[in-house]
Amino acid sequence: MSSARLNNNTGSRVLCSSILILLAAVCSANAVGQAELPRQMAWTAYNLGTTGYNQAVAIGAMLREKYGTTLRVIPGQNDVSRLLPLKTGRVGFTANGVATYFAQEGMFQFATEQWGPQPLRLLMTSNGLSNQGVAVAADTGVTSFAELRGRRVPYVRAAPALNVSMEAYLACGGLTWDDVVRVDFPGYDAKWNGVINGDVDVAFGTTVSGPPYRLEASPRGINWLPAPHDDAACWERMQAIGPYFTPHFATRGAGINDDNPHEAGTYPYPLLTTLETQDDELVYALTRAIHENYDDYKDSDPGAIGWALESQVFDWVVPYHEGAVRYWREVGAWTEELEAHNAALIRRQQILAAAWAEVNAISTRDEEEFAQAWLQIRAERLDEAGLDPVWR
Repeated sequence: MSSARLNNNTGSRVLCSSILILLAAVCSANAVGQAELPRQMAWTAYNLGTTGYNQAVAIGAMLREKYGTTLRVIPGQNDVSRLLPLKTGRVGFTANGVATYFAQEGMFQFATEQWGPQPLRLLMTSNGLSNQGVAVAADTGVTSFAELRGRRVPYVRAAPALNVSMEAYLACGGLTWDDVVRVDFPGYDAKWNGVINGDVDVAFGTTVSGPPYRLEASPRGINWLPAPHDDAACWERMQAIGPYFTPHFATRGAGINDDNPHEAGTYPYPLLTTLETQDDELVYALTRAIHENYDDYKDSDPGAIGWALESQVFDWVVPYHEGAVRYWREVGAWTEELEAHNAALIRRQQILAAAWAEVNAISTRDEEEFAQAWLQIRAERLDEAGLDPVWR
C-alpha cells in the first residue's frame, strides 16, 4: 500500500473519530438539556375550582400529552395542608400562594417547632391580568376599606397568606382586625360561600378564581374595593404588613374587564414551589416543559396567561432553584442583577436557618416560650445582617 493511501486512510480514521466525538458531545449536551420527566408526579394546590388548581390541572394535561407524565394534583384547604406534603416528600412541588414566602420566613403558622423557616425555591410563577384583592357583596353599599369598620370579615384557619393579606388591605383603610367582626372559616372556598350566604360581607382572593364569579352571579353581587395607587399612606401601611404586594390594574376577573379595571395590588399566584434539595435535572426539565409548551394551556383558565415568559417576575421575595436558574439563563432571561438578587435571598434563608438552629438549642421551653424566643432571635439576627425582619 502506498504511503499516500496509508496517510489518506489514517486521516479518514482521525476525521471519523473526531466527528464521532463531536456527535457524542452534542448528544450528551442534548441529553442534559432535555432531561426526561418522570412517569408520575404529584403537586398540591388550592381547592378544586380555584384558579391555582385549574392551572395545575391544565399543565398536567399538557405534561400527559407531550411527555407521558401523569400529574396528580392534591387539593389543600389551607397553607399548611399544601406545604406539609412537600415538606414530608409526599409531593415534589406545590402550586402555592404567598404562603411560600411565609414558610421561608418561618412566620405565623410556620413559627412552630414542627416547621420553622423552610428552604423553598421557585421554578416560575403566574403573573396574569388579575389582582389579589378584596371584594364585598354589592348589596352592602361599601366602596372603601375604611367603610369595613364593624363589618363581618372572614378569617381562614391555618391560612396566614389569606389572613395577613386581608390585614394588609384593612390597613389601607386605617383598620385592624380589632375594628371588624372576625368570623372563622375552614378554607378559601368556604369563606366565599360565607359571603354568598350572608354570613360575612367581604372576602380576599384572586379576582379570576371561581368563587368570586359565583358571588357575582348571586343575588348579592360583587364589588372589588380599590387601593388607589396614588394614595401613598394607604400603600405604606399596606406594604408594612404585606411587602409582597405591588400596585396593579386588573382587567380580568368577576365584574372586571378592560373598561372596568380594578386598581389595587397583586402578587404572583400560583407560584410553582419546591425544596432546595429537589433534583436539579428534574427542576430544569419541568421548567423547560412548562415554558416551551405555554400555548397548550394558556387558554385553560383566565389566569393561565401569567405563565408567559414576559410575565415572569424573577426578582420577587423568594429565591429560584438552581435547576430553574440554569434554564432561564440558557434562554437569556437571567441577568447578573437577578443572580445577585437571588444570592441575597439565599443568604437571607441561611441566616434564618442559623437563627432557627440557635433557638432549637434551647433545652427547656414550652410551646409559647419557644415561639417567643424564635420571633426575638429571628428579628435580632436579621437586624444584625442589615435585613428587614418585616414582622416582629
